[in-house]
Amino acid sequence: MLDVRRLQVLRAVVTSGTVTAAAAHLGYTPSAVSQQMAALEKQAGTALLERVGRGVRPTAAGLLLTEHAALISSAVARAETALADLRAGRTGRLSVRYFATAGSTLVAPALARLRAEHPGVRVDLELVDSEDPFQGVAKDRADLAVVVQARDFSGDGFRLIRLADDPYAAVLPLGHPLADTEVIDLGQLSGEQWVGSEPPGPCLEPVIDSCAAAGFSPDFVIRSEDYATAQGFVAAGLGVGLMPRLGLRNQHPGVVVRPVRNPEPVRVISAVVREIALDQPSLRGLLDALRDAAATADPPDEPRAD
Repeated sequence: MLDVRRLQVLRAVVTSGTVTAAAAHLGYTPSAVSQQMAALEKQAGTALLERVGRGVRPTAAGLLLTEHAALISSAVARAETALADLRAGRTGRLSVRYFATAGSTLVAPALARLRAEHPGVRVDLELVDSEDPFQGVAKDRADLAVVVQARDFSGDGFRLIRLADDPYAAVLPLGHPLADTEVIDLGQLSGEQWVGSEPPGPCLEPVIDSCAAAGFSPDFVIRSEDYATAQGFVAAGLGVGLMPRLGLRNQHPGVVVRPVRNPEPVRVISAVVREIALDQPSLRGLLDALRDAAATADPPDEPRAD
């Protein structure tokens, strides 16, 4: 295999025309340059230089390798420039996963800011189920995932960054006896039939745990994994529900939304990243933008009563 460093020495000799001039350009001794040329000729299996007076000129093989050495030098220079752009965040690609209710509130404004600050960075987005908090990141399919944090999250080589707390509120049909109550004690809903809006997993856990702390288990008579559909079932008088505030940004006209206490269920929205990926300025910029989006997100519409 030809030695790339020796190819560059050959290029310097051919370009300058003498071993002495090449040595001065490279900071070598003439003897060291001659040794490098002898070793390269041995690797090539043919003569690369011939003497002409006090100088040298390339043989056909020497000219061929000199041309390839120039191409290698140009490719290395391009690689160094590309690497510098990547390390500075001017270029690159990020793979981002998110769950539905975080999309418009957190991810969209964060990506708009990222595009303004790092216009050369491409972002590949994918909507995923929030049930598995870090599957995409753990399997190297994503650099960052916006997730609902599970209680048992763990993983070496990953970092979990808290973005926002998303409290659940009671969703009641118009005319419900508790519709005029300013704040509902969770235990007041113990005898109700319930409309479920969460799949099993980290979004349902705060509901189940809080109801247990209030002394009951919710009686789910209908289950829907879509907040708009679940609100429709509540509006039809088929039950009550607990839904996160981010899922209630588009409130159904047939329901009222009231805060709950004793206790108040809360789901934690976080970003999961691979620690090694934090070397990318664009990823750090996206994290900063997500934090700011979470801190400045407009609150959901004010609860409506009849």
